[in-house]
Amino acid sequence: MKEETVPVTVKILEKDYRIACAPNHKQSLEDSAALLNDKMHEIRASGKVIGSDRIAVMAALNLAHDLLQQQQHSAHDSQLQTQLRQLREKIDEAVNASRQLEIT
Repeated sequence: MKEETVPVTVKILEKDYRIACAPNHKQSLEDSAALLNDKMHEIRASGKVIGSDRIAVMAALNLAHDLLQQQQHSAHDSQLQTQLRQLREKIDEAVNASRQLEIT
C-alpha cells in the first residue's frame, strides 16, 4: 500500500520548489527548507561564493559538517555518561564494603 502524500511548496533562494511528502512530515520539511534557505542566504551574502549550484553545495557541506560535529559530541557525551555510571557503581561498591566493615 502506497503512503499518502501532500504537495508542499518551499522557497529556497527566492525559488519555489513543490515537494510531495507524508502529511506528518510537512512541518519537518518546511523547517528543513527554512534552515537550508537561511544557510544559502548567509553564504550568498558573504560574497565569496557565486552561483546557486555552488551556494547549494557549500550549504550542504556546512550542514553536513554541523551534523557530524553534533554526532561526535553525542558519542562523546554517551562515553562520559558510561564512565560516570561505572564510577558511581565503584563508589557504591566501596561505600557498601565500608559499611560491611563497620558492622562487623
